Amino acid sequence: MGFDFNGKRVVVAGGSRGIGRSIALGFAQAGAAVSVCARNLAGLKAVEADLAVYGHPVHTAPCDLADGEAISAYIAAAAEALGGIDILINNASGFGGGDTEAGWEAGIQVDLMATVRAGHAALPFLRQSANASIVNVTSIAALRPSSRTQSYAAIKAAVMHYTASHALTLAPDRIRINSVAPGSIEFPGGSWEQRKTSDPKLYERTLRSVPFGRLGTPEEIASAVLFLASSHAGWITGQTLVVDGGQVLT
Repeated sequence: MGFDFNGKRVVVAGGSRGIGRSIALGFAQAGAAVSVCARNLAGLKAVEADLAVYGHPVHTAPCDLADGEAISAYIAAAAEALGGIDILINNASGFGGGDTEAGWEAGIQVDLMATVRAGHAALPFLRQSANASIVNVTSIAALRPSSRTQSYAAIKAAVMHYTASHALTLAPDRIRINSVAPGSIEFPGGSWEQRKTSDPKLYERTLRSVPFGRLGTPEEIASAVLFLASSHAGWITGQTLVVDGGQVLT
């Protein structure tokens, strides 16, 4: 059941580091042409070089995913560069945390509205694809109350609900829409690596909450995303796949 995305055109909104980067590399390794956007210019240059190794068309562009006009321009440019869009991955997060105006604004604009806006902008191109798919990256934070990340958890729950509603709406167009809910993921430079030193008690408490005894990797999330976007998941739409090593079970 290897993944074969030869001839597919994939757009990853938010893919210069961590989970998004691993998703982009996974699609390229499986044969896809890939476009990636992010605000981090250095990260974009690095991921562009990594993607080019696989020999398929690559497009990268800076984009502030809190800006609706910028999203529309990026999606149009990506479609032109790749010759269309078959798969859209919404991965960006504003990482809004607690119950503050700033936290809510970051979550609404980047986690939620960027997902909505990118889907709307890509729809004309997805409708031209024979096997169109959208995968939204949400979080297990959406599945239970949180006193630490109120706005983040609520917004990710909204993304999860929108995934199901959007899937129902676009089912007549044969466009599948699903989401992946990662647990706590650790990678160099990521928030959980930083918390090892900035908040070791939280890190250790979180580590103990995972039955598998470790945090997840970006590559494990990428594998789930590729599965949902692939023909192996051709009869799956409107669903959220939890990838967390059993973290929500505790």
